[in-house]
Amino acid sequence: MRETPRRKRPPVRRAVLAALGTVAVVVAVAALPAGATAPPTPAGWSQVFLDDFNGPAGSGVNTTDWQYTTGTSYPGGPAAFGTGEIETMTADPANVSLDGAGNLRITPRRDAAGNWTSGRVETRRSDFQPAAGGKLRAEARIQMPNVTGPAAKGYWPAFWMLGAPYRGNWWNWPGIGELDILENVQGMNNVWATMHCGTTPGGPCNETSGIGGQRVCPGTSCQGGFHTYAVEWDRSTAVEEMRFYVDGIGFHTVRASQVDSATWTNATNHGYFLILNVAMGGGFPDAFGGGPDAGTEPGHPMVVDYVSVLRSAGGTPTTPPPTTPPPSTTTPPAGNRDAYTAIQAESYDGQAGLARETTSDTGGGQNLSAIGNGDWALYRGVDFGSTAARQFYGRVASGAAGGVGGLVEVRLDSRTSAPIGSFSVAHTGGWQSWRTVPANISGVTGTHDVYLTFTSGQSADYVNVNWFDFGH
Repeated sequence: MRETPRRKRPPVRRAVLAALGTVAVVVAVAALPAGATAPPTPAGWSQVFLDDFNGPAGSGVNTTDWQYTTGTSYPGGPAAFGTGEIETMTADPANVSLDGAGNLRITPRRDAAGNWTSGRVETRRSDFQPAAGGKLRAEARIQMPNVTGPAAKGYWPAFWMLGAPYRGNWWNWPGIGELDILENVQGMNNVWATMHCGTTPGGPCNETSGIGGQRVCPGTSCQGGFHTYAVEWDRSTAVEEMRFYVDGIGFHTVRASQVDSATWTNATNHGYFLILNVAMGGGFPDAFGGGPDAGTEPGHPMVVDYVSVLRSAGGTPTTPPPTTPPPSTTTPPAGNRDAYTAIQAESYDGQAGLARETTSDTGGGQNLSAIGNGDWALYRGVDFGSTAARQFYGRVASGAAGGVGGLVEVRLDSRTSAPIGSFSVAHTGGWQSWRTVPANISGVTGTHDVYLTFTSGQSADYVNVNWFDFGH
């Protein structure tokens, strides 16, 4: 979820977002009852780590495999773990313990003085990494804290991985890499997955937001039942990639081709360790209204059935994905727009809350500016053709103050339809400091009216947009 000098999760996301991107099943995930053992190791994979959290109720984690992180920071590291969270992490069984039914419970608590405590555990091993030409899959079966609405204000559960070089340094984030397999805030029925890398603020990975995706939990809500959350790190493909899943459904992919080779190498040329925790407050909850406050209910645990790490040595190379097309210097007429040629943002057919200004970006012309929460732009007649588009690219810049950010969302045919995809934006270095940000979208064919909508937890303007387009 977070770590380090920073951040977190985008000063951004908000509203429950619909499913994004590439649906794929890699390792079959069967429905399992609470407290079930991990599924059998699939053919072609080997088990390199497993904890089913079996043990007496009230007992702690197996300290041969796990270590507790306590206090409010790593020794010598950034305060509040670099995220602004307000709890104190402890090894108290009241905060971290087995339930006697095959589960680990990490439970935030508040004392009579209003002070919050919670739990955070990390694997002792930090060598989780696929071999050259192979794959690594880290997964956990988790029920998020079963609390929603105002009572969930400030809750921030997470299952994530950090690059091994972070241990003992504490100040080299995000260059050493972070893989957020599951994050959630405010009891929303939504899972976020993100890769962090590069430099901050801004940089090739759009920090402090990172390269992220999200979707609602399939079937039962994230809070109402167990779901399996996983990342698959694949070095068997022609272009290395990180794929994120919930219940076997792929909803976010980050490819090495999205950043420069040095950034990718620095984030992936070493092992990782795993982390489970529930924070209270911090940058990510702040983006959705803040908390915790007097109405937040303590005592709702994140329940973890198992954590598993698998490795596979095989894999068949695939064709690299297409690169993002360069911006076009011409504007297609309304009603006849090519989804795969850059659509100039100022060429809208309708809008609310937006302004135009001269841009210093490559190609010149104008960009949209003064964009904040609730603003939108309409582009009629965008032709996606017969082969489904699964990527969205936006050329954006932001000079917003620290902690201010939001989402750029794509909707089809109606401003009130569910987003087919989105990405988060925070400060990029200035209102004319441009970068192209990718996002997965659910597959789209045919011709549609496209709405860009803008959602933020703050009232301040947070983004400029120069152009956008789509890819397969």
